[in-house]
Amino acid sequence: MTKGSVQVTHTGTARWRRRTAVYTTVTEALAAAADGDVLVLGPGTYRENLVIEQSVTLRGPSEAKDGPARIAPPDGVPLTVRGSATVQHLRIEGQDTASPAVLIENSTPELTGLQVHAASASGIEVRGGARPTVRQSVVSNPTGAGISVGDGAGGLFEECEVVEAGQPGVSVRGPAHLRLERCRITRSSGAGLSVTGEGSAVDAVGCRVEEIRGAGVVLAERATAHLTECAVGATTGDGITLDSEAVLTLTDSRLTGIPENALDLRGRSVLTLVRTAISGFGRNGLSVWDPGTHADAHDCEIHESAGDYPAVWVSDGATAVLESCRVHHVPDALFVLDAGSRADVVDSRIEEVRGSAVSVSDGATAQLDACRIQDVGTGAWFRDEGSGGTVTGCTVEGARTGFIVTKGADPQVSDSTVSGPAEAGVYVSAGGRGRFSRCRVTGSSGYGFHIIDGCRTELERCRTERCSRGGYVFAEDSPVLTDCQSDETTAPGADVRLKAGEAARRTAREAAGSEKSVQATAPPEPEPADGGRPADEVLAELETLVGLATVKREVRALIDMIEVGRRRRQAGLKAASVRRHLVFTGSPGTGKTTVARLYGEILASLGVLDRGHLVEVSRVDLVGEHIGSTAIRTQEAFERARGGVLFIDEAYALSPEDAGRDFGREAIDTLVKLMEDHREAVVVIVAGYTAEMERFLAVNPGVASRFSRTITFGDYSPEELLSILEQQASEHEYDLGEGTRDALLKYFTAMDRGPSFGNGRAARQTFEAMVERHAGRVARLAEPSTEELSVMHPADLPPLR
Repeated sequence: MTKGSVQVTHTGTARWRRRTAVYTTVTEALAAAADGDVLVLGPGTYRENLVIEQSVTLRGPSEAKDGPARIAPPDGVPLTVRGSATVQHLRIEGQDTASPAVLIENSTPELTGLQVHAASASGIEVRGGARPTVRQSVVSNPTGAGISVGDGAGGLFEECEVVEAGQPGVSVRGPAHLRLERCRITRSSGAGLSVTGEGSAVDAVGCRVEEIRGAGVVLAERATAHLTECAVGATTGDGITLDSEAVLTLTDSRLTGIPENALDLRGRSVLTLVRTAISGFGRNGLSVWDPGTHADAHDCEIHESAGDYPAVWVSDGATAVLESCRVHHVPDALFVLDAGSRADVVDSRIEEVRGSAVSVSDGATAQLDACRIQDVGTGAWFRDEGSGGTVTGCTVEGARTGFIVTKGADPQVSDSTVSGPAEAGVYVSAGGRGRFSRCRVTGSSGYGFHIIDGCRTELERCRTERCSRGGYVFAEDSPVLTDCQSDETTAPGADVRLKAGEAARRTAREAAGSEKSVQATAPPEPEPADGGRPADEVLAELETLVGLATVKREVRALIDMIEVGRRRRQAGLKAASVRRHLVFTGSPGTGKTTVARLYGEILASLGVLDRGHLVEVSRVDLVGEHIGSTAIRTQEAFERARGGVLFIDEAYALSPEDAGRDFGREAIDTLVKLMEDHREAVVVIVAGYTAEMERFLAVNPGVASRFSRTITFGDYSPEELLSILEQQASEHEYDLGEGTRDALLKYFTAMDRGPSFGNGRAARQTFEAMVERHAGRVARLAEPSTEELSVMHPADLPPLR
């Protein structure tokens, strides 16, 4: 056979036709061929534009050592197939950027072993209803798409490779339906696999999409795809992107080495994820956005994040379901944000999470059923107004805090257990609510249920065991307890303020100088100092506080130094620099927040601060979920306090003894820099238990150097507690009957002064309990006298717990 020639074997029976013939061009051979004929191309280069319309076989040399048969015209389409032909072992070289290298139209050919090396619009284009079968072929097209399918076409590509493409490696435009089996797409731009348009669909089995300059897989505009046993990785963009009502089922697959989102869904798209592993992602493993967008994951694993973002992100009204999944070794596991957003997590495991296992905010909801959460920062954090959901039958082990509820959030948690938390089993603050039924906290290094800021949380049939700082520790208004138990000697909720009428409760708080804190979200604007009270009036109020002799002396000395310094500067003299930042140490309920508020007012009246308002925060308000967010929160709190006092309660929680990768350090570093850069703008007061604050200052010399002095608030004596109660009784027009003062003094002397002792709060709670018991006694009288309506007796004292 002559080099560069074509041998044609005819299969027809007409005698006038020779059985075999040799032609010098492929075009001439095709003109002579009929259906069923076999055309064998010799090695060489054919500068022809081939068009096959018959059902013939066209193949290159059978021996690779002989060299390829190259179809390489100077322009146009090198190979067009419009018949049910068989094409084998050819090298196709296209040079026309406006045309494909191989065009398949209106036919069902079989193509095997093609080597398509082109600088064309696409390497292989299938259109016009064609349904080819393409096997073991390689496409390289640095200027355009690798494989393009559209216009009602489809077909099967088996064991094929797109090794380079300047556009998507495989592009399917609706209506079209393509099947890929054991194919590899690599070094493409824009996307590895792109499926767009209504009626477009792809079935892929055992395929690999990797080293993509862009997203691995893109589905949009109502496209659908089923990917089974596929691998997507080493992209520069998202792993898989769905938009505009696209639908994808991903089964037994793997996504890894994705610098952005491994899976990103938007625009009412739907994803079903089965037995798929996602790892090494730089942003979210799974992100779901927009109303109507939904992801359903079953028996999947999301792990080993390469970035600092949540593994699963659900927002803007989207929904997601994780069933029998495992999420581990990530900064945060699941974030659900925005009204209408919802996540259901069923029979799943969330482990080794630096931040929150589940975070719910901005009106979103989450439902957790039969989940195991282990070795995390926070088990579940319900953050703000409208946020909530249900937690049923879950366990949280080895967390800093099991459940956090803040700022109006209202979840329902039942039949769940928190074991070995470092700080608290349940922490509720800043107006959070929540209902906890049949829940158990055991082995806490801190608190069991720690509820502050007057949060009206409901606890029903809950139990605490071996909680170092107390099983049930409450502040401000009482939660509602029903049939709760504890292994402590005092009954659960013994330090809870017992409920009186709401009006009496409000007035009692005001009379006792109840602390009013500015919350971290949507705080009210503080009133300016203009027209505020003079310093003498505020100092007089300080003096009216019961006890606190040492505190009053320290504050007066500090104010005197500031005032004299101000006057010396007015006189043109040098004034000693007085650092106004303070450390308050002592037990809860000793008036630290009240004194901080008055201190701010005094500084404002002296002109040292612009407004003198108080912004009260704690760790939960400053520490974020990932790197960077803590600095933002701390800066926001500092800005809210500008011109006033930033009061950080339980500041030692920012620096736990076993900090590890705790983000509290970021809050401290940010705060120290802000205090240095804005020395005159804000007064910072850090407060907490005496021993813990000593440790906090010892391990943070940068913080300790910013504070001028430490003021210690001692516990109230029984006599001082009696004085606080008498003040409240007088304000509410109650009198203490004969023997009542002696009974109260004995009552306060016998009161348990363990870690949960509330000091002034204990006096207020006792008064409210007496008001309730007095009301219950007098209400049974037909016509009580004025004395009976106003005098409380020893019988009105509540039982000592």
